[in-house]
Amino acid sequence: MSETPVVEGTGGVSLDAGEQPCPVPVLGALDTTTRGATTVGTADGSSTGSLDVEDPDSATRMFSTSVMVSAVRCTLAYVVFPWVLPLLGLADAVGPWIGIPISLIAIGFNIASIRRFWKADHAWKWAISTINVCVIGLLSVLLVMDLSSLFSG
Repeated sequence: MSETPVVEGTGGVSLDAGEQPCPVPVLGALDTTTRGATTVGTADGSSTGSLDVEDPDSATRMFSTSVMVSAVRCTLAYVVFPWVLPLLGLADAVGPWIGIPISLIAIGFNIASIRRFWKADHAWKWAISTINVCVIGLLSVLLVMDLSSLFSG
């Protein structure tokens, strides 16, 4: 009996002469991705371990979320609090109590966005980090203004 040669690129699966590899990857040769980490499988079904790498799409979604939360905070700070709430007579009583938690949440989302972009080793990690740091700086100014108006009287 002759040995059947293993064709390269088939994940270690033996093919008879003239037989083409299946276009669908063999189950043991698949790279499987789980949320937050990638587990790399080998042809014999064993695992080579877990790589702690974030999905770039997850990083992009986190950036979008952080920008959206920050935009809501800025809309409140520059439109709702100075224009709408005074018309209702609620500006001094409600503004800081709404602004402080939203600022803290927005800062948290921006920090998470930075971490995910770096964890994913995303091509845009420096630019996105710069944007996030600037937004965190602006949110920090709003947070200090809210805290000072809350404790000043």
